[in-house]
Amino acid sequence: MSGRGREGGKPALLLARAGGVRFVAGMLSKPIPGSSGEILTSLPSPYVPHAATGLLHLPRFLAKCRYVKEHGALPASYAKNYKRGMDKFLCLHLGVEPAAVEAIVHEGLAAGLDDAERDRRLLALFPADLRVAKWNREYVQKGMTASGRDFLKTALTNMGCADRTEQITSVADLMDFDEGRIE
Repeated sequence: MSGRGREGGKPALLLARAGGVRFVAGMLSKPIPGSSGEILTSLPSPYVPHAATGLLHLPRFLAKCRYVKEHGALPASYAKNYKRGMDKFLCLHLGVEPAAVEAIVHEGLAAGLDDAERDRRLLALFPADLRVAKWNREYVQKGMTASGRDFLKTALTNMGCADRTEQITSVADLMDFDEGRIE
């Protein structure tokens, strides 16, 4: 059974489905503005690897550290997970403290050092074996367990996008979706 609905002021084809209604591809919902708090579109996608290590998420963590140094704090929507959440998971994988990574970024910015020198200092902090493939595989799969799917469903529902649970299948997808990189 199908019908016409409205999504974002535009007509949308709706399909009935067990558990509710969903929008057809191409006319899927988008986050309610402000539903997840302030959005930093300047952060890199979680899928962008760090140039010097190949580690996913590291460029995001470094960009958040830079933002804190330049602005004093992150918006509340990011501050709640800063040096926690994925930042902390990455640091646990590497066996380092998030504050140590932050210190390297902040000291480098204060001294006017370039990214190459920052990366040299990070590599000196990190273990010799970064286990890049292990981290990257686990990272892109965060949110794919039963409890992870529940988390994603709740987050998407709070964003007004419960119809997107089939397309947004990981925490990295959720970040990209929230920041407008996934249509």
